Amino acid sequence: QVQLVESGGGLVQPGGSLRLSCAASGSIFSINRMGWYRQAPGKQRELVARITSGGSTNYADSVKGRFTISRDNAKNTVYLQMNSLKPEDTAVYYCNADLSTTSWGLPRDYWGQGTQVTVSS
Repeated sequence: QVQLVESGGGLVQPGGSLRLSCAASGSIFSINRMGWYRQAPGKQRELVARITSGGSTNYADSVKGRFTISRDNAKNTVYLQMNSLKPEDTAVYYCNADLSTTSWGLPRDYWGQGTQVTVSS
């Protein structure tokens, strides 16, 4: 059983900052990529940022220079520091992890339950 638990969402004014956290727990052998996706009302879920176990990152063009993804491999935790937030960043943010639960098993995707981020004055 694997769980991804997100925290840190909320309401913030335009130009403000938030930090999201996502901790993976349970029967985990190894974690490859971890990342954040978001889904706004009426839109498809989209990649925000992701990071490999070695620390390589990639970002959606819309968040480059404003958001920073990082991870603590010892804690199986990924973070998303969001600065200079805009109303168009409003969405439910989902944590994602590509991980294996055994040494012989293939990795698969796991998802958190989502955390709401609202940017509004």
